[in-house]
Amino acid sequence: MSKRPSRTVRRVSSWLVVAAILIIASVSGIRLHWNDILSNATDAAVIPEGSTSVYFIDVGQGDCELIRTPDGQNILIDAGTNATGDKLVQYLEQLGVEQIDTLIATHPHEDHIGGMDEVVNAFPIGDVYLPKVADSQTPTTRTYERLLDAIADKGLSITPGRGGMTILDDDGIKLEFLAPNADSYADLNSYSIVAKLTCGQKSFLFTGDAEADSEEEMLHAGYDLRSDVLKCGHHGSSTSTSAAFLQAVQPTYAVISCGVDNDYGHPHRETLDKLNDAGVQIYRTDEQDTILAVCDGTDVTFQTGLGSLVK
Repeated sequence: MSKRPSRTVRRVSSWLVVAAILIIASVSGIRLHWNDILSNATDAAVIPEGSTSVYFIDVGQGDCELIRTPDGQNILIDAGTNATGDKLVQYLEQLGVEQIDTLIATHPHEDHIGGMDEVVNAFPIGDVYLPKVADSQTPTTRTYERLLDAIADKGLSITPGRGGMTILDDDGIKLEFLAPNADSYADLNSYSIVAKLTCGQKSFLFTGDAEADSEEEMLHAGYDLRSDVLKCGHHGSSTSTSAAFLQAVQPTYAVISCGVDNDYGHPHRETLDKLNDAGVQIYRTDEQDTILAVCDGTDVTFQTGLGSLVK
């Protein structure tokens, strides 16, 4: 005859079942809540037909920008952190993204490429651009290795990004690289690919984490830096957005991508003061979540509060 379990054992088993149900319900609730946030945020975006849309996606202390052209091309610049990779894929899917035509990793730091392997695994990918880093500075991080593995597993090739390259030039939409312009830098940040997007009469400048030395090279190279929208370098750090560079760009708007109460104090007061003194209107992902800029070729309009991958 088998021995019946004691009342104590039955009580413990019952509580374990209840606890498991509560945990499952809680997790399901979190997932439902996140899906609701995604749906509400992406449905709220207003994009007139024929416009170019630029999403500055709130990935916390990191960078991620999605450009969608009028003819349906998707250009992704950076992909946030390891912690936000899965949510980034969901966010892109909610926007209706089915493929990434151009993938740009500005430089191999975790807060810019952390979620990129998941993007590569989730979507068909076209052209891939990374800067060529000096052999002695090539990262050995697991994050960078995962990205390279994902690219290799799909049989994709990497094109080294450099200043002077034109990536897209079609029907009033142009995307060109203005940096890097040297073969080596003291800091990985300055290897950052800097991309300029021109939409008709308006333009955007995406600077990754490019710092003052790279900015000076762009000035000396004689590039047309003038842009209506500046994505500030290095999350608004004082080591980027130098006075001379800001004067050359002459932006009407600036976007700073950074995390709430981040450990680096980004954006730095010096950068904010320079922008304010120049009369630039500032948008910040730590305060306004995902930011959408819509350009019809003659005007740029902004929408904020379009979801966060970290809040």
